Amino acid sequence: MTKDVEYAEPAAEFSAKDYHDPPPAPLVDVEELTKWSFYRALIAEFIATLLFLYVTVLTVIGYKSQTDPTLGGDECGGVGILGIAWAFGGMIFILVYCTAGISGGHINPAVTFGLFLARKVSLIRAVLYMVAQCLGAICGVGLVKAFQKSYYNRYGGGANELADGYNKGVGLGAEIIGTFVLVYTVFSATDPKRNARDSHVPVLAPLPIGFAVFMVHLATIPITGTGINPARSFGAAVIYNKEKAWDDQWIFWVGPFIGAAIAAFYHQYILRAAAIKALGSFRSN
Repeated sequence: MTKDVEYAEPAAEFSAKDYHDPPPAPLVDVEELTKWSFYRALIAEFIATLLFLYVTVLTVIGYKSQTDPTLGGDECGGVGILGIAWAFGGMIFILVYCTAGISGGHINPAVTFGLFLARKVSLIRAVLYMVAQCLGAICGVGLVKAFQKSYYNRYGGGANELADGYNKGVGLGAEIIGTFVLVYTVFSATDPKRNARDSHVPVLAPLPIGFAVFMVHLATIPITGTGINPARSFGAAVIYNKEKAWDDQWIFWVGPFIGAAIAAFYHQYILRAAAIKALGSFRSN
């Protein structure tokens, strides 16, 4: 005795999920200031950036002390540039994973700026996130100096400076391209349309973001020490407070903000065709 088995249409079963773009964040959302979740997010950004600078600047100083010939160090000793890059990328992976559900896990004014341009966050949230990130960076580097003052002063305090042999244009270009890679990765890894369309492909967003930071550091440490994060560069410059670090500081703000703006435009208006969608909606009304 057999049963008749009905088969559903494969096309219906595996059709793409319906997807609608979430509404853009309001430009100014005063109501955010009345919510505890907003202040919790600010605290998360502050602590995450503090931890990021503390661990990474300690890694840089530790590497320089281990390779210092005046202390009997070995030029091939220490973690090397590869280890420094892993420290930065690994900390971003960890901290984005920990804070993504609370604040979005920005930990970088350039990322916040890019998301603001894409209308993912309001102006109030963007500005206060940047303030929290810069304060966290200052406190993180301050802890390093407090614990290892002699090493901190001797080995440059982890401050970003343009390396000898490179002009400011090269340094600016390195920061623009490096930040573009990072912010473009952030947009791609957190794109809600990808989650709806490719829900069968698990994507752990912090992993590609951390890996992007790692790769950019490999490429740009010899040029600028790798900024791609204005809070990281600003915090180190404030605590180290030497003329060279301040002379080059503008590179580590202008470059990342330009790179973030280009990444936001590329993802939103070319890959996601937001301008064409808006024009089509306008014509249909």
